[in-house]
Amino acid sequence: MFGWWRDYKPSRPREAKGGIKAQSKVGSFGESWWAKRWIAVLESFSIGARLDRGRSYARRGQVVSIDVDKGSVKAKVQGSRPRPYDVIIKVRVLSKVEWKKLAAVLSKEAFFAAKLLAGEMPRNIGEVFQAAHLSLFPEKIKDLQTECSCPDWSNPCKHISAVYYLLGEEFDRDPFLIFKMRGINREELLVLIGNKTPAKEKSRQGKSSPKPEGKPAQLPEPLPADAVRFWGEGQKEKDFLGEVRVPEAAGALVKRLGKFPFWRGKEKFLEAMERVYESASPLGMDVFLGEQLSRREK
Repeated sequence: MFGWWRDYKPSRPREAKGGIKAQSKVGSFGESWWAKRWIAVLESFSIGARLDRGRSYARRGQVVSIDVDKGSVKAKVQGSRPRPYDVIIKVRVLSKVEWKKLAAVLSKEAFFAAKLLAGEMPRNIGEVFQAAHLSLFPEKIKDLQTECSCPDWSNPCKHISAVYYLLGEEFDRDPFLIFKMRGINREELLVLIGNKTPAKEKSRQGKSSPKPEGKPAQLPEPLPADAVRFWGEGQKEKDFLGEVRVPEAAGALVKRLGKFPFWRGKEKFLEAMERVYESASPLGMDVFLGEQLSRREK
């Protein structure tokens, strides 16, 4: 009766151009403890070979897009059919009352605020959620609602698994995405724990504050019509640019901005950009010193 199963061959996915490829080529996904915790939830569902195929899909770049919003993740995954499958992962959003209860505890400990501001997840943050009878991470399969437009009867299927693995890697870059899925973004969380004033409140404070008495504010000086004066030629001092040298750390600004969200390249974004900066800096110095021009004249 079930002899057909022995002859069944898994379908091969169509190539997805420009898909999101996992940064990890072999082994586990995610480097931080919070990313590994997210992946551990998926791997505890015991869905067998679909996990292996999900990892393969994630590394091949079969996931075309991922959009993280409060309470849900929507993605498109290229399978064996011409049209990509629609994947939806839903997580229960915590209420405002629950978030305020959690924020009251978080704000009492400077350690939590410092870690979160540094873009890291405090390791014992789970205890705060447990004390409020809540959880930051899904703990069982019922905590997640997953859907996929593919014909596979299993849920989660390989397409959902692929999105799950890529989310784990993305949590390495931005742990606040976990909070966003639970219903609060970075700005809102920092406001709750007392590190920022909401933009709307700042606006109201600015409107209600009385204007200081005294001389009226002077209008800015009009722009000069003369092009030389406008660009400041002839007004610069010899050391106007200060010390010009090749930076000690290549790509410092890019590194400060952090990893590129859902990077689609074959190699890691920061590593690639670091090489570009290392090559461009000496060339920029040559241009500044006029060495390239003098070489051409020769």
